[in-house]
Amino acid sequence: MRSTVYAAVTLLCVLAGCAARQGDLDLPDREAIYDRPLEEVWPEVRQFFTDNNLPFREDKGSNVLQTEWREEFGGSKVSGYWHRYLVLGKRESPTKSKLWVIRITKSANKALSQAGKELDWGPSRTLGLGGGGTPGDGASSDSSGEPLLSVEDFEERFDAPKGENSHFAESGQGTRDLTMEWKVFRVVAPKLAKAENAPKPVQVVAKAPEAKQAPDAMAMECGLPIIGLGKQVKKGGVLLLGELHGTQEVPRFLAQASCQSVVAGTPVTVGLELPVESQERVADFLTSEGTDADWLKLMDAPFWRSPYPDGRNSEAMANMLEQLRQLRARGLDVEVFVFDHPQLRAQVREEAMAATVLARVQHAPDRFFLVVSGNIHPRTKPGLPWDGKYQPMGLLLSKHVKDVVALDMAYDSGSAWICAVDGKGTKSQLDCGVREAKGKDNGDRFFVHVWGGANDAGYHGVFYVGPVSASAPAVFKGLGRPGADEDSLHPMPAPMNPVASVR
Repeated sequence: MRSTVYAAVTLLCVLAGCAARQGDLDLPDREAIYDRPLEEVWPEVRQFFTDNNLPFREDKGSNVLQTEWREEFGGSKVSGYWHRYLVLGKRESPTKSKLWVIRITKSANKALSQAGKELDWGPSRTLGLGGGGTPGDGASSDSSGEPLLSVEDFEERFDAPKGENSHFAESGQGTRDLTMEWKVFRVVAPKLAKAENAPKPVQVVAKAPEAKQAPDAMAMECGLPIIGLGKQVKKGGVLLLGELHGTQEVPRFLAQASCQSVVAGTPVTVGLELPVESQERVADFLTSEGTDADWLKLMDAPFWRSPYPDGRNSEAMANMLEQLRQLRARGLDVEVFVFDHPQLRAQVREEAMAATVLARVQHAPDRFFLVVSGNIHPRTKPGLPWDGKYQPMGLLLSKHVKDVVALDMAYDSGSAWICAVDGKGTKSQLDCGVREAKGKDNGDRFFVHVWGGANDAGYHGVFYVGPVSASAPAVFKGLGRPGADEDSLHPMPAPMNPVASVR
């Protein structure tokens, strides 16, 4: 029985070439079971993480290891997300075993902040006077013996959430990663079967044409796999995302979807609803070294300094451009283009936007296109409440491109940076700020869900980003690298009332 199982594993590996499979983007629907005792499996599991440059600490004798933190997108200066794996060996029976791989995520911002974040996942660092210290010893401690932080030290810790601090200061999440479990299985199972001639499963990433080399798939950290994404990623396919502007989550969804797709072997082009006048700046930045001068060139444009920032010029959007630049800098085939024509209005604008996107798609039929815009433009059916004959960009595109899928944004409640008509009733003015966004709780995981057809609005499904949190305009931080403290040549004053609720 054992030899039969592993012969099948080896045969599948040969037939598939053990190379890039689009299915690697899909979440497995079952566990990977080893037809060997855990004592035989565990040494090879340890070797897998060693071979793939994932340093770990191990609890000897318990078949548990934990890798060191890795930052998303390979060292981005602005991503603010780290991941590590907790690997647990489990016995199914005396002769069978399996792994549980838990991906732990932490952030240096509030994007992952959830109810319950006050739970202390590590050594206690309580603020205040506690019962563990010795009077007169010059330092207080809590009941665990940990020294208590002074008010100054506590504030400093929260002002600079780096490394372990960020986990404590903000938030962390742990989720079982079946995709990683199968990646380990595909390497370890043939070794255990002693199939010396079985090809080593190597996932081939989509390498940029001008790159001399690209990283191995295992060297890239793209975040927790997006459920349902793999079925939509295809060469020549266009995935239109209709968003609520001004959140941290949509840019992160785009960056992770791009990273996961290109690492699985499909070249990706991201389309952004930014003015076409910014195309040269965006293209130059994507191939730059990301210096402060490069950031100044990118952001020293009227779009980033609009008196009515509507969420498209948010810090999260600017950070996403840096994350895509990081992917490109590492040799991965990621491109970005912009397609908005802000000088035009209504139907004429839709036609111009559709023409810009269509030209890109027709010029590169071997790429996958991720196109994000406000949620009117992606619709693939005619008509709006105020204009029954209106033809959105998505409808115009679908007349010329076969594989167009339009997804509406779904999210849990939170906040977003939104521009609305002035609360005083002045229709010629917009009131921009952080506003409440009411959604429906469908969990914390990013996912894509497609229905059997299009709904009345012309959407084929939804992309879900969990609880949303507002992202302020990048220019509030200056024209340099988002998140930097330097002043800019053209700083934008913060609004008098930056926090407001939906009226």
